[in-house]
Amino acid sequence: MRARSSADKQDDQKGSSRTFTEAARRAQIVGAAIEVIAEVGYTKATFTRIAKQAGLSSTGMISYHFAGKDDLMREVVAEVFRVADGYMVPRIEAQPTGAGRLRAYIESNIELIGEFPKHLPAAVEVLANLRGEDDSMREFCAAMDSLVDMHTHLIRESQKAGEFGEFDPRVMALAIRGAIDSVVTRAAKDPDFDAVACGRELADLFDRATRKDTRKDTRKDTRKDTRKDTRQDTGKDNR
Repeated sequence: MRARSSADKQDDQKGSSRTFTEAARRAQIVGAAIEVIAEVGYTKATFTRIAKQAGLSSTGMISYHFAGKDDLMREVVAEVFRVADGYMVPRIEAQPTGAGRLRAYIESNIELIGEFPKHLPAAVEVLANLRGEDDSMREFCAAMDSLVDMHTHLIRESQKAGEFGEFDPRVMALAIRGAIDSVVTRAAKDPDFDAVACGRELADLFDRATRKDTRKDTRKDTRKDTRKDTRQDTGKDNR
């Protein structure tokens, strides 16, 4: 569900030369980083805390596998997206209609919080602390722009198919993405927040917002019938 960044492609190339043990160690470190970031935040997520969470004897193991904190944080975000893709895509692709796919996209985004409670909060925390000039932020922004472009295209296709009504598809795609991100942020800060119920409400809301408005055609038909009846009555009176 997302565009692949240059970092993903570089990781693929590097990954082909890594041993199974190296790949497993990297995954262990990334998993520990996700746990720590979700618990204490980005700024307090030191290599010392992450190493302790991962059960490593020293921070040197992290430095061996990652060039620095930015490199590790980039992989944290990439891992969250990979998990999200694996969870969401099958649910979305199983739906035969545009409306069904939209609902599945929204609800699976939110349900992901329950299935992987630390992943999305960690990603939100990382992205909120990246500086605009960071390569990681630029890559993320480019990936999100591509994601919005893709959703805009899919919404437009559903409009052409007659499933959705008339509206600006990019504005709708941005509204959907913004609403989901707001729920994720709230859920990360409030453990009592019912994100799943909120996800269903959002799905209902955007279902109504995108639905084709048949009332216009009904009003047109009603006006036509009314004018026809009026002309018939007028003709009768003239006779």
